[in-house]
Amino acid sequence: MAFTTISHWTSDEMSDEMISTATTKFIPLIMSVGASGVQMVRTGELTVCVVTQYSDAATAQAAQAKIAEIREQVAQEFPMTMQSAHAGEVIGSA
Repeated sequence: MAFTTISHWTSDEMSDEMISTATTKFIPLIMSVGASGVQMVRTGELTVCVVTQYSDAATAQAAQAKIAEIREQVAQEFPMTMQSAHAGEVIGSA
């Protein structure tokens, strides 16, 4: 069964350069640890939600140590703070 993680982030600023770096650097890093898809959703002027899909819970669990490292790197490179993270099996989709 597919598995998804969702993290919510706030930032002191949101520039085109930050968005470009997230797209060209951090999405490939997340994909490289086993994700089958990543969406970064701007949910407000200074807020972002990262939705990461995995083929199953085991793949997601195996990636979590590397995901924690990537999240730390994001927080060091950008003025961003992760507010919360949630995860679970996908029980419906279209």
